[in-house]
Amino acid sequence: MALLACEGFGIRYAVRIIDLPTQGAENRNLKIEISRTLFVTSALMPNYNRADLAFERGEGAWLTAVNGRRYLDFGAGIATSSLGHAHPGLTGAIAAQAAKVMHVSNLYRVPEAERLAERLTAHSFAEAAFFCNSGAEANEGLVKLIRRTQSETGHPERWRMICFQGAFHGRTLAMLSATGNPKYQAGFGPAVDGFDQVPPGDIAAVRAAITPETAGILIEPVQGEGGIRVIALDFLRQLRALCDEHGLLLGYDEIQCGMGRTGRLWAHEWAGDAAPDVMSSAKGIAGGFPMGAVLARHALARHLTPGTHGTTYGGNPLACAAANAVLDVVLAPGFLDAVQQRGQQLRTGLEAIARDYPHIFKEVRGKGLLLGLLCGPANTAVQEALRENGLLSVAAGENVLRLAPPLVVTEADCDAALSIIRETAVTFAREMGGSAS
Repeated sequence: MALLACEGFGIRYAVRIIDLPTQGAENRNLKIEISRTLFVTSALMPNYNRADLAFERGEGAWLTAVNGRRYLDFGAGIATSSLGHAHPGLTGAIAAQAAKVMHVSNLYRVPEAERLAERLTAHSFAEAAFFCNSGAEANEGLVKLIRRTQSETGHPERWRMICFQGAFHGRTLAMLSATGNPKYQAGFGPAVDGFDQVPPGDIAAVRAAITPETAGILIEPVQGEGGIRVIALDFLRQLRALCDEHGLLLGYDEIQCGMGRTGRLWAHEWAGDAAPDVMSSAKGIAGGFPMGAVLARHALARHLTPGTHGTTYGGNPLACAAANAVLDVVLAPGFLDAVQQRGQQLRTGLEAIARDYPHIFKEVRGKGLLLGLLCGPANTAVQEALRENGLLSVAAGENVLRLAPPLVVTEADCDAALSIIRETAVTFAREMGGSAS
């Protein structure tokens, strides 16, 4: 037995190698046990499972690592770099605003925020916007707004939210409870009360979960972290009708699936007459600059009177300049049509690969440029293999591999990605002893 220490991206590991004799003294299987120690060699906390890979620049859907190797980025910072990397409109807007004024606080008017709010409400169901810094913060604001509205309209007893299994709403203490996944809650004490989970798609279960304390419903039109699960459009319509029937408020979490990612500005628009009362947005809203938003009808927004909610950084001139630059691109004629075309190109190609290698990729999921591959092997192993072959992706729940390229991805980029995915499937099939069917 040998004991040694090694380091990987800021964390020291203890490695124990145990010799297990097999047939013949010259042949040995090696059993390796790796345990992460508490010794941290980076000043960063070890809460991320980072790949030992760093980038120094990017352009479009491509990133260049510090060693000079180029990677096709189909993770987009977890569906966040909506305009890709080094987009001239976005970087130009940020630089120009930073040279003037970046932050003044919400003690004063912010013209850039006013313009952004006007544009977002003009292109959505909403009539008012609140800006914050992240998706979790946006969802916190959404829940507070629902509770506040119920209280201010004569129903202070209504404060609970119905949420859905497989959801992901963020990592604050309350949003961990809204998410309801024990994996994320472990070690952080008792769950915050007020969130009830039911299976998505089961309208009878939703109806049964309604109590006199229920204030509203929160759902992602496409569950991202939960495994790229597209919620049936008819189910969204049923939720809208159920909320109207019971005086509940409907909230959509479009942090990952919104801002054009499905081929429409907002994912719920595919359902037609199923608009929410309030909606959260973040990730791609500012192309990678930290920002979140709560969009709501005036019937709710009017109850956030001065002092009821706030943020120091939210909606500052720099963040709003970035978000306005993103809207300049996303709202341009033909842009969302192109997102749909690239999404269909990818889906058609992925379905062909899945047909040829059904033991590697069992199903293609998603909408537009938020797609998932249900994997046969461990999705993390497929993710690593793709990265070795030059394609970046993101793991999701249910052993799904997530593909969420920048919205500006080109036809050639998609062809290149499909080629890498097929090449990787061939390698896995060979190693597993399978072949194309």
